[in-house]
Amino acid sequence: MSGRLVHIGSAVVDHVYRIDALPAPGTEKTASSFAQVAGGGFNMMVAASRTGMKVVFGGQLGSGPNGDFLRAAFAAEGIATLTHPSPLMDSGNCVAMISGDAERTFVSWPGAESVLSLGMMAAVRVAPGDWVFASGYTLSYVGSRDALADWIEALPAEIPFVFDPTPVISEIPRAILDRVLARTNWLSCNTTEAGEIAGPGAVEAIAARLLSNHCPTAEAVIIRAGAEGCFVRLADGTAQAVPGFKVAAVDTNGAGDTHIGAFVSALSRGVPPFEAASYANAAAALSVTRHGGSSAPTDEEIQTFLSHDDRSVHGRKQKAHL
Repeated sequence: MSGRLVHIGSAVVDHVYRIDALPAPGTEKTASSFAQVAGGGFNMMVAASRTGMKVVFGGQLGSGPNGDFLRAAFAAEGIATLTHPSPLMDSGNCVAMISGDAERTFVSWPGAESVLSLGMMAAVRVAPGDWVFASGYTLSYVGSRDALADWIEALPAEIPFVFDPTPVISEIPRAILDRVLARTNWLSCNTTEAGEIAGPGAVEAIAARLLSNHCPTAEAVIIRAGAEGCFVRLADGTAQAVPGFKVAAVDTNGAGDTHIGAFVSALSRGVPPFEAASYANAAAALSVTRHGGSSAPTDEEIQTFLSHDDRSVHGRKQKAHL
């Protein structure tokens, strides 16, 4: 295993309610279950960590009960925090409502994770072999976007930078988004986000425009399509639709985060991009069969799942039917 994943993003406390369907306006629902869990960027970090990558957190946690809860969750997964707690505020939270069809609806309240400065981030140092990840959530916050964009642009050229614009992409000022995309080596986004950046069209055309017009230094773009899998286009023009896996989903919360974490972890140990995408598809498929956002599987679980599907990675076996 080479280097670490340095996660420059946000982590929040999720309050997860399971309901049969979203309530109509002015009405009320009684949840069938409730859980308080670590969420936000934590889900992606867990996926990378459980698949063998050393992970450190370079964002901001708060100084209150939410921050304490998150620090305990990080410690349980062996994830170190590089920065000091905010002396001004607690970490934020998110209400997640999971409906009977396994879809989710969110309402969030930003906290310490939404305020970054270059002074605070001075403690976050990268070394050769490290990978850096950031998400659109941190770039959507007025109190963090400028410092984070400056920090990303100052990264050494040899450090791979992975970016996920996330569903809040429309809240990121285009000038900030363009700066970050220009430094992105690996872009992972869903089909809606890809279209938001590069305009409508077939996935092949969108992926080509993402590389040529928006991410000129990227090695690849990955466009995630949920249960259908993902589409991967490399800088040399090689492209593949990498199929997903049929599973009985019970909770899709965190599936995209699991996909990205597993994908980066596989890349970091030398797995070729298309095989890494299949590995990430399997990780995401396993995660949606479990309740909770941080439900990422281990490498052993993924390899077992792939072997039963007559596919695996790391050069042992791959029979992808594309």
